[in-house]
Amino acid sequence: MNIPVLHVVEKTLAEAYEKALVLLYYEGFRIKTQYDKPGDPLSIDSTMNITILEPETDPMIHKAFPGGIDDLREYVLELKGFKDHWVKNMNDPDDTRWEYTYHGRMAAYGSWKELKDPSDKESSTIGGFTVDQVEQVISKLVKQPFTRQAQMITWMPNIDAQVYDPPCLQSLWYRILEDAEGVWWLNCNIRFRSNDAWGANFMNMFGFVQFNREEIADKIAERTGRTVKMGRLNWQADSFHIYGKDLEKAKGLMFDRIDTMPFEERIYNFNDEFIQDMYKMADLTIIPKIERYGKV
Repeated sequence: MNIPVLHVVEKTLAEAYEKALVLLYYEGFRIKTQYDKPGDPLSIDSTMNITILEPETDPMIHKAFPGGIDDLREYVLELKGFKDHWVKNMNDPDDTRWEYTYHGRMAAYGSWKELKDPSDKESSTIGGFTVDQVEQVISKLVKQPFTRQAQMITWMPNIDAQVYDPPCLQSLWYRILEDAEGVWWLNCNIRFRSNDAWGANFMNMFGFVQFNREEIADKIAERTGRTVKMGRLNWQADSFHIYGKDLEKAKGLMFDRIDTMPFEERIYNFNDEFIQDMYKMADLTIIPKIERYGKV
């Protein structure tokens, strides 16, 4: 009657992702979810701890995730705040946009959208208090890299206990180690209460590797003049699961191929020139789409 606690330690992101999914598939347990439709098979679930020792080392990209290079880029932009205008007005029952964005919870924790005049849907403002947790983390690490207090949270109990789809991401914790050459290594723990192992986990992990590099490590380097490299990323998921409806697809794209397809054919190197070109060129279509969508 115990939920299995599974552990994965691998050098690279692609290796860790594959090993975690395979371990879940063979050692997870079967359970229903509140999102099941009639006739859906039971999901496979576990508590999962994934440690990626060198998050920026190739191979970074596993081909068996439900998306493409442009989807990875779009998710990175989302974590940088490009979709914050997609969040709905909390006092407007007809507003069907998102409940939150992770960036909004990290960079403007405590704020929400509300109407000045309930009869005027165009008259919105920001209510509540606002905490820029990203800035707090950077400032703490710049001042005291060994601090144990550099963390961000997303959960807002006054809102999230009642919504249909509350944040899966719960917290991010950072600490810096210094090596013998004076290089700083940014270590990070990330906790999800619920993590869709097939439908979202790879994009989540890839996105936060890029977030940690661009929004945390690079900012610390700019302010301190130090070289800041990426240390290990520890990923904790209270519920790491594959929905029953996705099992056949996951079998076809990953589990049934492992014994017959070489690992080198199951991955991409993110730093290969053609992948970098695809990743950078994606902005030309993604950014206009993001700017159009979600505006009242």
